[in-house]
Amino acid sequence: MRCLVTGATGYLGGRLVPRLIAAGHRVRCLVRDPAKLRDVPWAGEVEVVRGDVLDRASLDAAARDVDVVHYLVHSLHQADFAVADRRGAVNTARAAEAAGVRRIVYLGGLHPPGAALSPHLASRKEVGEVFLASSVPAVVLQAAVVIGSGSASFEMLRYLTERLPVMVTPRWVRNRVQPIAVRDVLRYLVEAVELPARVNRTFDIGGPEVLTYLEMMLRYARVAGLRPRRVLPVPLLTPRLSAHWVNLVTPVPRSIAVPLIESLVHEVVCREHDVDEHLPGPLTGYDEAVALALARVRDAEVETRWSGASVPGAPSDPLPSDPAWSGGSSYVDVRERRSAAAPERLWEVVEGIGGDRGWYSFPPAWAVRGWLDRLVGGVGLRRGRRDPRRLHVGEALDWWRVEEVERGRLLRLRAEMRVPGLAWLELRVAPGGDGGSVYRQRAVFVPRGLAGHLYWWLVWPFHGVVFGGMVRNITSEAELTSEFRKS
Repeated sequence: MRCLVTGATGYLGGRLVPRLIAAGHRVRCLVRDPAKLRDVPWAGEVEVVRGDVLDRASLDAAARDVDVVHYLVHSLHQADFAVADRRGAVNTARAAEAAGVRRIVYLGGLHPPGAALSPHLASRKEVGEVFLASSVPAVVLQAAVVIGSGSASFEMLRYLTERLPVMVTPRWVRNRVQPIAVRDVLRYLVEAVELPARVNRTFDIGGPEVLTYLEMMLRYARVAGLRPRRVLPVPLLTPRLSAHWVNLVTPVPRSIAVPLIESLVHEVVCREHDVDEHLPGPLTGYDEAVALALARVRDAEVETRWSGASVPGAPSDPLPSDPAWSGGSSYVDVRERRSAAAPERLWEVVEGIGGDRGWYSFPPAWAVRGWLDRLVGGVGLRRGRRDPRRLHVGEALDWWRVEEVERGRLLRLRAEMRVPGLAWLELRVAPGGDGGSVYRQRAVFVPRGLAGHLYWWLVWPFHGVVFGGMVRNITSEAELTSEFRKS
């Protein structure tokens, strides 16, 4: 079949596409910026079209000659997410009807019947209802916590357990949850395309075990080989306060932690297992799912991460030096240094920057800036990187987003930290003409209002330490490693 995948740059969409291909289907991906799929391993095997679920015209074109639409979009980062989600679902349903699509497959959230749902869960429920009410047969899969390397749910569980040998736990951690391995979610998403037209309904999907969130943490510790965790229950931590705590302790920012925790305030357990009658197959146990995810993290084989999801408006804005830029004031810090290291060795250091390797200059300053960003609701410095060696366009890299990679020559990053303006960091490598290389570094800041100008001049005295240190240490690291390899 020909499948249209929306949300192909997201955590599940980026994993679903290669599995649909492996199952023999033809895949078309609808993305706001096609460049974000340029570097993925399966880029040459799919059709990529530019569009947005909020743009009906682009959906009409994308849905043409399509059999199945996979809808994996959720406007988590927008203030009016419920309005955007409803509009995107209605547009998709109408475009599918007009194009004669045979099925819509949607992944929503598991929720108890009759309960007062959080805004995010209520929005997911509403999207499913929009699809089920259309004339196109729909399958709405409803899952709770997804266990897989790189998922926001797994990262929250992982860091809370690993960093807190003594855990202060709110009341909601004793609610029952039915977690499901990401491999099982993907199997359902792939096999749902084969369901007969008469099937138009929701299916609760979950793994073979029902646990409390506390049991999930304690069992994670056991699988990961950690010492037994001590638990101190407190009744005062509300979901909102818990989200602040998650924001400080884990890489998951508050904007994502809030809906994750709000979904755990209720008991999220499958009420039926009818999906087994239509899509039978073995399910992965919780301990095995954790072990598989940890192995992926250890071996640096994480396919996609929660932080890789595309955010509207970033990183699409042009650099001030681009011809399309509309004008205005900007500040630039340019530094250059020759290196005895070969260009390819210098590039290895540049492309490996960030994450566990850091930023090669004054780590306390970067750490403090990261903490300040987390305190005001930003992404902070702990998102890390998906792969320790290679970067792809559109990936998150600590508080940056990879905007461009010209392998061996250019790495351009756009800041996603909370700043009064727009900021880029550009790292270039060029041959030096004598067997060595030239490293050129450019930081660009476009201020927003008076606060933006004040911000630049307040941090300007630190540029010599931070940006100057980066230039020296990056080139020195390349030279040091080159000498080590020779010896």
